[in-house]
Amino acid sequence: MLGHRVVAEARARGHEATGTDIDDLDLTDAAAVEARVAELAPEAIVHCAAYTDVDGAEGDEELATAVNGDAAGHVARAGARAGAFVLLVSTDYVFAGDAGEPYLEDDEPSPRTAYGRSKLAGERAVAAAGAEHAICRTAWLFGAGGKNFVDTMLALGDERDEVHVVADQVGCPTWTGHLAPALLDVAERRAGGIHHLTGGGQCTWFELALEAMARAELECRVVATTTERFPRPAPRPAYSVLGAARPDAIVLPPWREGVRGHLAERRVLT
Repeated sequence: MLGHRVVAEARARGHEATGTDIDDLDLTDAAAVEARVAELAPEAIVHCAAYTDVDGAEGDEELATAVNGDAAGHVARAGARAGAFVLLVSTDYVFAGDAGEPYLEDDEPSPRTAYGRSKLAGERAVAAAGAEHAICRTAWLFGAGGKNFVDTMLALGDERDEVHVVADQVGCPTWTGHLAPALLDVAERRAGGIHHLTGGGQCTWFELALEAMARAELECRVVATTTERFPRPAPRPAYSVLGAARPDAIVLPPWREGVRGHLAERRVLT
C-alpha cells in the first residue's frame, strides 16, 4: 500500500528508484540485503517493508520482530556501509496509547503490543546501525493497493444498511498519497532524526467511517460503539495522536483531504 507509492513518487521526481518485494528479496537474510544494497549503491533507502498484522503479531512475536526489528537493522547496516541515508517507516503503536495530548517526537516509547514492540526494535536497530537516518512514524494508513479501514467501510457500505464502528479510539488517518511525498521530502533533505507524519487533525474510527460513507454517497447508517464490544487479541490504543515539535516538521494535509483524494483515485481506477 505504501511502498509502490513511494517508488512512483520518486520516479515522478526524476530519481532512479528501485523497488523490492518479498518475492525478490528476503529482508531477514542479512547477506542477501547486504548484496542487494551493495549492488545498487543507493543514495537513500526508504524502508517501507513491515509485518503489519497487529493481531497476528500477538501470536507470533518472533516473526514480527524478525521482520520489523532484525530486518530493519540489516537494511540500515547495509545502508551505512553504502553511505546511504536510511529512512524507516514506523508507527504510533510504539507508544502506550493512553495519553491526553499528542505524542511528540522525543516522548518516551512504551508499546503495549507485540507489534509495537517489534517496530520499536526496528527503530532502535536503525538508530544503532551507524547510518545517517530518519525514523518516520505514521498512523491509520489508507490508500490504493492494500487492505485498509476506509476501503473496508466502503465495501460494507455497499453490502449493508448499517455498520457499527468504535468511537472511543482517537488517531490521525493518513493517506498514502500524502505520506509518500512527505517521505521523499525527508529523504531528499536528508533530514535526520524522528519525524511524525500523519494526516492533519484527529478523529475516531467512527468519524472516519462517517466521512468515508458521506463522501462516497452511501446510505449505510454508521452506529457508534465501544472497543469493549469488539475485543481483539492486541489491545488498541485509546489515544495515539502524533504531534510534531521539531522546527522543520513536514505538515501533511488534513485527513479529510486524504479521504477525498483516495475516493477520487478509486473512481479513476474503477
